[in-house]
Amino acid sequence: MPIRGDYDYILIDCPPSLGMLTVKALSVSDGVVIPMQCEFYSLEGMSQLFNTIKKIRQLFNPSLQVVGILLTMYNGRLTLTGQVVAELKKYYADQLFRVPISRTVRLSEAPSYGAPICYHDPYGKGALEYAAVAKELMMRI
Repeated sequence: MPIRGDYDYILIDCPPSLGMLTVKALSVSDGVVIPMQCEFYSLEGMSQLFNTIKKIRQLFNPSLQVVGILLTMYNGRLTLTGQVVAELKKYYADQLFRVPISRTVRLSEAPSYGAPICYHDPYGKGALEYAAVAKELMMRI
């Protein structure tokens, strides 16, 4: 039973792999937000993901759009973070969300309390960053 008409937005949270579940989700989606940890190996996976998106467009879903790349586990004090961001800006500058999601203790502990960050620490850095990303996401779609 189609549910698309019942909702303004449907968000599908996929595992961080390119398995069958992710491919199927991308095949029926209008857009994709790519969360990316600010780590070296995440850069390597980015080109593979974009190749997969290209194939999905060719085979199943020509209208699939990359809505944006969301940097997560961001720590501006680390040299590696700066290097990862610089490399991403070379190739994907127009797709990066303006506000990255920082690595914070409160974000890390929120799941163990069974609460989203907006309830666990509503005025903390992580909650404010996610709110900014949500606003930007609404502008992009």
